[in-house]
Amino acid sequence: MRKLPAVAGLAVALAAGGALLAYRPDEPRPAPGGRVALAAAWPAAQRADLRGNLRDGPIYQPGIFLDARTSLGTAPSPDGTAERLVLRAADDSIRELRRRPLATNPEFGAFAAAGDDLVWTESARGEPTQIWTARGSGGPARRLTADTGNAVFFGSQWDLVLADGRVHWAAAKEGAQVTEIRSVALTGGAVAVHEEPGEWALTAWPWLTDGGGDQAGTTRLRNLATNRDTPVESTGAELITCAAAWCRVLVMNGDGLARIDLMHPDGSGRRRIAGSTAGAAVTDVAVLDRFEILSETGPESDLTGTAGLLVYDITADRTVEVSPAADGAFSRGGVLWWATGDQDSLVWHTVDLRTV
Repeated sequence: MRKLPAVAGLAVALAAGGALLAYRPDEPRPAPGGRVALAAAWPAAQRADLRGNLRDGPIYQPGIFLDARTSLGTAPSPDGTAERLVLRAADDSIRELRRRPLATNPEFGAFAAAGDDLVWTESARGEPTQIWTARGSGGPARRLTADTGNAVFFGSQWDLVLADGRVHWAAAKEGAQVTEIRSVALTGGAVAVHEEPGEWALTAWPWLTDGGGDQAGTTRLRNLATNRDTPVESTGAELITCAAAWCRVLVMNGDGLARIDLMHPDGSGRRRIAGSTAGAAVTDVAVLDRFEILSETGPESDLTGTAGLLVYDITADRTVEVSPAADGAFSRGGVLWWATGDQDSLVWHTVDLRTV
């Protein structure tokens, strides 16, 4: 399994700045004005504040939330000998799905969920990456396949895509500039392999995006159902990362990042959403085709390691202040979560953006 970094983050944008120092002169419409607090903006949204430790002691790392309180994630065993994959219920009880000895350097990686189906990847020293599944309502975990190829994951919610009763993922073909779009049925069976020339990443099914792991950014999208490409509109002086509906545009000047815009892949609907102190808080662009999740550094960020967490609401054209000092932010399946505190006082906070 190869893991590639996302190109959306501010640090990568600044690293790419040497090739992107031309400034775009035609400003889009101004950034949204006043900001709105989370509680005022979305009073009906489902939210939660969850202890960072499980009932049996160890620190818990969520991998995906099924709602504001229910999640699938990892934690060491209380005796420190194994890594566990657990389903943490709304009442804080846990159901252990998998356990791997820490001596094998195990990793539970990409996560996805649809309906009652939970899917994840597992890897350990000396073993190929495997894809496993379980039902949220109960029953044992099942291995779907170890025939994953040279799987390529970007830290995106689309690393594993559940569609048409199958799990889809991308893999790099050895010795060729070809991406394998692999899939296996949720009931198990043989892996199907479809080859696409070039380097591609999955996004909302059935779309692919190019440039997922390099500094060139996204230049085109491909629809696997129609086999048609959509070129991405660009001035060449920007770093663009796209999903099927929206693109995040990092506009640079001689000092680094100048601003962040959003636009549709064809260049329409372009708008300024943030200034030079902001960055992309998560890999994915425009969660639920509506929410762009941003971080914002402050005077104490270098000292504390925290940053402000913001959400730009495309539909409402406003910026929502989520947290003044978040220690990391994550989003999958429409739920946003972030941490505050330290190892002794860790708290996970969530907001289910599907309920806004």
